Amino acid sequence: MTFVKSAALAAVIAFVCTGVALADIKDYQFQLVQNEVKKGDATVTVRLINTKTGKPVPDAVIMAKRIDMAPEGMETMTSSLEQLPSTEPGVYRFKTRLTMEGGWRLSLGAKVQGETGTVESKLTLKAIK
Repeated sequence: MTFVKSAALAAVIAFVCTGVALADIKDYQFQLVQNEVKKGDATVTVRLINTKTGKPVPDAVIMAKRIDMAPEGMETMTSSLEQLPSTEPGVYRFKTRLTMEGGWRLSLGAKVQGETGTVESKLTLKAIK
């Protein structure tokens, strides 16, 4: 019995020391920092978190990004979206021009270091006067 306990302990230590990720790609989520943004030139800010730990996830690679007016029934109404430098770990900022007041959908796809798969999110924000 002691051998089994020792082997189990050794396996746990090896697992922890190798830094193997315990999360699943479904355990990551983008969240809007602000649900409302002024119409016109705007900066949209999101936070990527690990939902199991609540901790921010820095250094994700944004692979896909799009902003459109799908919430208003105008999915073809899009705007350019440029990623800006991060101001803090786990925070991702995007420069855009929200040409109309109303609902906008921000779609993001990102790779998290050490994880297989892509984090995909569709977030709705509102452009206000």
